[in-house]
Amino acid sequence: MQMTYDPNNIFAKILAGEIPCHKVYEDDAVLSFMDIMPRSPGHLLVIPKAPARNLLDIAPDVLTKLILQTQRIAKAAVSVLGADGLTLQQFSEAAGGQEVFHIHFHVLPRWEGIRLQSHPAPKADMAVLAEQAAKIRAALG
Repeated sequence: MQMTYDPNNIFAKILAGEIPCHKVYEDDAVLSFMDIMPRSPGHLLVIPKAPARNLLDIAPDVLTKLILQTQRIAKAAVSVLGADGLTLQQFSEAAGGQEVFHIHFHVLPRWEGIRLQSHPAPKADMAVLAEQAAKIRAALG
């Protein structure tokens, strides 16, 4: 199994500021931003700033910071969007469904009786993503 980190992946480019995103949260270790092809309203991603391909190679201290902020961001998203629940997804390696080889968690707010959009979902209205990001950022303080 190949476990090489590609520093040219799209999330590395977002971290480098080469590609814009609708930021939800950022600190010294973690960046969170809205998914531009959301499978549910408020679908966002949480990534570490440290290079790690996936769950199989991430350093434990980096994973600890990542999951703690993922939980904090997920709680804020569920609260401000009035969701009934949450789906958290992480895929490792192509056989596990991973498409971008920089570890990331998908935070998907969920509502009773509403199914997830199929993957790949249509591109979102950027104004809607900006509004959702602002609401979640405000809830995070």
